[in-house]
Amino acid sequence: MKILLAVDESKFSEAAVKTVAGQFPPQGTEVRVLHVLQPIALSAPPQMAAGYAPELEAQEKQARELVERTAQTLRGAGFKVEAAVEKGDVREKIIDTAAAWPAGLIVIGSHGRRGVQRFLLGSVAEFVVRHAPCSVQVVRLAGGR
Repeated sequence: MKILLAVDESKFSEAAVKTVAGQFPPQGTEVRVLHVLQPIALSAPPQMAAGYAPELEAQEKQARELVERTAQTLRGAGFKVEAAVEKGDVREKIIDTAAAWPAGLIVIGSHGRRGVQRFLLGSVAEFVVRHAPCSVQVVRLAGGR
């Protein structure tokens, strides 16, 4: 099975990593750990190269450390793991990566936002569930937040 594990620096992503490690057998399971850096402006002006986002350069090192740290945890549990950092819209990159790889399952943590907060911020997990080309497992922390 191929599992796309979308992570950020939250306790919700930590719960998703623990779920993958505890729920799936390492033999025959490949995991791609993905972190997406979202630029301030999702589309560059015509005079700039596509994907040009200088504001993300400082964050890129931290992102690579995050995915490598997560990958090492899963490798230690016996999984075959790849780590990737992408730039773009978080929701779309997760969907596109799952389709291109192709993943059999996406595992993502949920921040559990509700009401106005969810409306204003949007829900990455909800978007992924609605648009994914494969099954999605949303991991929530016991007791919500």
